[in-house]
Amino acid sequence: MKFSGFGEHAIDFYDGLVADNSKAFWDDNRDVYDTDVKAPMQALLAELSGEFATDFGTAKVFRPYRDVRFAKDKTPYKTHCGGVIEQGRGGGAYYVEISPAGLRVGGGCFHLESDQIARFRAAVGEEVHGPAFEQMVNKLRRSGWEILGERLKTKPKGYDVDHPRIELLKHKSLYAARTWEPADFLHERECFTRVRKAWRELRPLNEWARDHVGVSVRSA
Repeated sequence: MKFSGFGEHAIDFYDGLVADNSKAFWDDNRDVYDTDVKAPMQALLAELSGEFATDFGTAKVFRPYRDVRFAKDKTPYKTHCGGVIEQGRGGGAYYVEISPAGLRVGGGCFHLESDQIARFRAAVGEEVHGPAFEQMVNKLRRSGWEILGERLKTKPKGYDVDHPRIELLKHKSLYAARTWEPADFLHERECFTRVRKAWRELRPLNEWARDHVGVSVRSA
């Protein structure tokens, strides 16, 4: 099915879930989630897979249920719907999300394991792939992307404080993201156009992550 936008009640559904994150609300509105959120997200990922999943990974819609086993917050449902194309967490990802905040897209190195952090820093630290990565990050930042991720407060072990890319080397994860506030485009074909354009901008970053970080050998 060709993607034509999220359903007209998608944002209202999540506004309601924020206000009443309960099984009763979920059960009463499950049909809205299935029709206006999940089905369009599946259609969006299916259509984008022809360009982005052929040599990068597989597409999936994340489950709507929160993992509350070790969380202080026991609310059962996520207040957003996310979809991703990736081979494995950390080695590059094409991400898209709809929530009360609007449409969010992102990509890069999410949630790195220790072996991935070691490979990330080795590539950033050396003098061929490191400068290329720095240029990619700077270009994305200049284009309006947020550069995010967990960082050390001090230099990582084994690297000099005056390393030319020390700020990048402090990262334990690094990804780019941008958000558009809710508007009519969410329910129109323009939503597909925005995600595709954004993912194309992320392609160099994701391919760098795939080639130099890769999937964790520690992943279950």
